[in-house]
Amino acid sequence: MIDRIKALLQEVEDMKAANAEELEALRIKYLSKKGEVSLLFNDFRNVAADQKREVGQFLNVLKETTQQKINDLKEAFENIQTTNNDIDLTRTAYPVQLGTRHPLSIVKKEICDIFGRLGFSIAEGPEIEDDWHVFSSLNFAEDHPARDMQDTFFIQHNPDVLLRTHTSSVQTRVMENQEPPIRIICPGRVYRNEAISYRAHCFFHQVEALYVDKNVSFADLKQALLFFAKEMFGPDTKIRLRPSYFPFTEPSAEMDISCNLCGGKGCPFCKHTGWVEILGCGMVDPNVLENCGIDSTVYSGYALGMGIERITNLKYQVKDLRMFSENDVRFLKQFESAN
Repeated sequence: MIDRIKALLQEVEDMKAANAEELEALRIKYLSKKGEVSLLFNDFRNVAADQKREVGQFLNVLKETTQQKINDLKEAFENIQTTNNDIDLTRTAYPVQLGTRHPLSIVKKEICDIFGRLGFSIAEGPEIEDDWHVFSSLNFAEDHPARDMQDTFFIQHNPDVLLRTHTSSVQTRVMENQEPPIRIICPGRVYRNEAISYRAHCFFHQVEALYVDKNVSFADLKQALLFFAKEMFGPDTKIRLRPSYFPFTEPSAEMDISCNLCGGKGCPFCKHTGWVEILGCGMVDPNVLENCGIDSTVYSGYALGMGIERITNLKYQVKDLRMFSENDVRFLKQFESAN
């Protein structure tokens, strides 16, 4: 039996494993209940009494040596794994540079913060919408050009489902589910089937605001617009309202601000008029209130909407709208100081 023990001891000393799976197989082979070492201990009862002392010493050495060998191999694998986790050989030798917020995100947050100081809360809705929330509830006629395939992305298999063309759909959803007073601002991405150029894109971002309560007037709208313009573009900014038309507001207006490049004196940026258009607005049409379940004889309200890209263009003098979605790091680095 001593010869068997010595032979097994030599196997253990020469034992090697290429990976953790092989090491586990070796542990089972030698140290499990049915392993080589355990079988020798089971045979120890058959050893002659005068040999038990010597054989027992050899068995203990074998067991301790086997356990120590297994532990040494296991520790070696753990050290290799730890070293590999600490060193990423694919990582660049240059310092990792921190990114910045996108200019559209910067301006959107600034707009939301300004209206937040007026008591407006943020509301959001789905970008894939239905005809009712995008058009019908907002007083669009059946033959309105905005419903045409040239302007709106309709889902081919269901013409009633479309990509929203404005965030006004969020306003209708809120009015359907919430009783006045309502004071919300709706930022989000919208889609229109337009040719992509330096001044237009098939998707862009909007922020719309809605205020519905008793005795809301056009004077309230004008004061909110003046506050926004001064906070966004500077305390010397002036506004001008021009009559316009929107299906969902009556009366409706376009708002211009005094050009911040020439101070209203006229330059190529404002086409020498001294004014730059930034948003549309108006009093919510009574039909829209009724469509959403709000009594137009009791409540009134105003709404306004603007493109975030346009506000960003005015604020940072970006000349090409496509740059906002091209992910050019050289362009985005220019806005590090604006964060």
